[in-house]
Amino acid sequence: MRFANQVAIVTGAGRGIGSAIALRLASEGCRVAVVSRTEKNANKTAEDINAKYAGLAMAYAVDVSDYAGVKTLVDRILGEFSRIDILVNNAGLTRDGLSMRMSEADWDLVIDTNLKGAFSFIQACERPMMKQRHGRIINIASVAGLMGNAGQANYAASKAGLIGLTKSIARELASRNITCNAVAPGFITTDMTDVLSQEIKDSVVKNIPMGRFGEADDIAGAVAFLASGEAKYVTGQVLTVDGGMVM
Repeated sequence: MRFANQVAIVTGAGRGIGSAIALRLASEGCRVAVVSRTEKNANKTAEDINAKYAGLAMAYAVDVSDYAGVKTLVDRILGEFSRIDILVNNAGLTRDGLSMRMSEADWDLVIDTNLKGAFSFIQACERPMMKQRHGRIINIASVAGLMGNAGQANYAASKAGLIGLTKSIARELASRNITCNAVAPGFITTDMTDVLSQEIKDSVVKNIPMGRFGEADDIAGAVAFLASGEAKYVTGQVLTVDGGMVM
């Protein structure tokens, strides 16, 4: 029970990787604020957690690109949980297309959600963490932010920006015993990858030395490590969980 008496905020926790992260932290005693864009998805993950670990989860809905809405939500979570020990910025989306055809709206939506959303939550959580002189911030980036990807200029830019944000925040907060790290997943089996054709999946797998996609639990395990006391001297790092794809 590494996280007993601790509180975590997990964004994008209504499904997929975010849901797996929230469940993993709760399984080790953490109380979890489950954040999703929709109430329905947030409630589903919170119900799944509470069915196994009674009373450890509460559901919240917010559009992470709404700066004022994020601040209001974090204040509410603080009022209900009294502290914030772990912040996992997982919320993200894609609007793929070649750069020459990409609309301004699709660029702005991805950047505002994936990058600005993470910044907004970090800024809202910094002071409470500084006061308690303890905190773990984990940003879910992507291998696309390390190597780029054709047709994903907006997404790759947002994830590369998230890595730069991670390192900057790590430098700013290290003296207050607050770490900030990123996890960069490769291809993980989720509903986002389920829509890929078998031909695309086969092509991707050829570039993965381990010869398969990862699972959401693989990312949850990496997050749990970075959130734990075992990683208290690890900050400003990018932990790539990709089966060896970009080593």
